[in-house]
Amino acid sequence: MSKAKAEKTPSEKIFSDKISPDLDTPTDLPQEAVDRVSEALNVLLADAFALYVKTKNFHWHVSGRHFHDYHRLLDGQSEAIFKTTDEIAERVRKIGGVTLKSIGQIGKLQTIKDNNEEFVPPREMLRELMEDNKRMAAAMRKARNTADEHEDAATASILETFIDEAERRTWFLFEASRQEGSNAA
Repeated sequence: MSKAKAEKTPSEKIFSDKISPDLDTPTDLPQEAVDRVSEALNVLLADAFALYVKTKNFHWHVSGRHFHDYHRLLDGQSEAIFKTTDEIAERVRKIGGVTLKSIGQIGKLQTIKDNNEEFVPPREMLRELMEDNKRMAAAMRKARNTADEHEDAATASILETFIDEAERRTWFLFEASRQEGSNAA
């Protein structure tokens, strides 16, 4: 009787088991470490692209009396999020993994939900982005733990910085969206 094959993760379904010899970057990490860390980073990469586009969408469509402040806040945050994409993708390549190649792969891996609503009130925009950044920080902690489990200190270090940046974005979005004199949503 044959053993049942374990269900593949979304990332494993997207990336083939074979790496082109032309892309086979030398590393001292075992293949399992490369696979697990790359998988975690590719999901973060997909989410970073999704969060970037959502933040830019809200930046372009924010309205109301706080337009200028929110417009600038979201522009700065989208730039910071976009900067993480190159570092994450390059880290995958440095350890010998393969990374995202298309919008289709991003769509299959992202866990950050898109927002295609015709109109979103500014405060709801900020609150939604606050929650998304909190989710990103939590996912980064999980990925950092995966890196730690596989003794990949460099990935863990990069993620520590990105966790701090996501927490900063969360904090700013929280403060900008608070009701006067209240922590209420």
